[in-house]
Amino acid sequence: MKFLLQSVFISAFLSFFACAQDKNPINNEHSYELIVSELINPWSFVFLPDGSMLINEKEGQIIHFENGIKTDIKGVPKVYNRGQGGLLDIKLHPKYEDNPWVYLTYSSSEGEEKGGHTALMRAKLSKDSLVETQVLYKATPNTTKGQHFGSRIVFDDDGYLFFTIGERGNRDENPQDLTRDGGKVYRLNDDGTIPNNNPFIAVENAKTAIYSYGHRNPQGMVIHPKTREIWTHEHGPKGGDEINIIKPGKNYGWPMITYGINYIGTKITDETSKPGMEDPLHYWTPSIAPSGMEFISSDKYPGWDYNLLVGSLKFQYLDNCYIKDGKVVKEERLLNGLGRVRSINQGPDGYIYVGIENLGIVKLIKTK
Repeated sequence: MKFLLQSVFISAFLSFFACAQDKNPINNEHSYELIVSELINPWSFVFLPDGSMLINEKEGQIIHFENGIKTDIKGVPKVYNRGQGGLLDIKLHPKYEDNPWVYLTYSSSEGEEKGGHTALMRAKLSKDSLVETQVLYKATPNTTKGQHFGSRIVFDDDGYLFFTIGERGNRDENPQDLTRDGGKVYRLNDDGTIPNNNPFIAVENAKTAIYSYGHRNPQGMVIHPKTREIWTHEHGPKGGDEINIIKPGKNYGWPMITYGINYIGTKITDETSKPGMEDPLHYWTPSIAPSGMEFISSDKYPGWDYNLLVGSLKFQYLDNCYIKDGKVVKEERLLNGLGRVRSINQGPDGYIYVGIENLGIVKLIKTK
């Protein structure tokens, strides 16, 4: 009997770890060049028109990097640096040279309640300082929980600003409730006003900035270079990370539908699909813990036209997703084992740049 119990335990143990491994093949034909060194958590970065970079360090620092020199930017908003919260995404206005606004998301403690929640602000860059700062949106209520702040920013072709906020660890109330912040994709005009054609503009007591709902913790968002659709990915629980294409007014199901389970192994729901809720384009089981997202639209990587790149925090690689007919048909590991991949951008030179925790920003290059 003792031997039987030991065998069952060992079998379950091995089965658990077999399921917990990522089986994607490793691409050894590509390597990297270190561009910006000695960064702790480069949560996001953006290229300025002159080719220099603005880099957000999660703890609350913006670095201007130019010709090998780092300069700290002054006037950065105070962040609620707790858990997954801190200084998050950074984007330029799509017509930056004529309209020089820099947009930031961050966890903010502003408000009556203790703790923090995700905020969106814009500012202008004057030499080494942020000036004319304006808070465009501040989610409520604050909470001392340290998880699920989101948060990514994109602009579409019509100039609308989209940003994401995670459900702040309150899955039972926030993501499915249109009167509450969290677990949503939001849409604003570039000045922070709410478009009059937002999908819930006429819904009583709704947060009218909401564009879609039923999300868990979206830390990737990008415009498809060809179809111009908004693609996101979000963290699932244990299993069930998702890629979604965002459509106005749609419900993406969390926590009513999911391919994941609780971290302790218990079920969240038996449902992976329900009428009136959007199925994911792709999901990962086991979770890869995705952060950062970018499409390849340059000629620097032959054979990878419109491939989708997703960072893996858990398995520490850059996931190269081959897309065919709107589906992920193949995945492979790039930069395998280099570190937790946090942010990804295609640079003005067409190369892919990747922010990696406790390393810096690297350029993806072919070696064979």
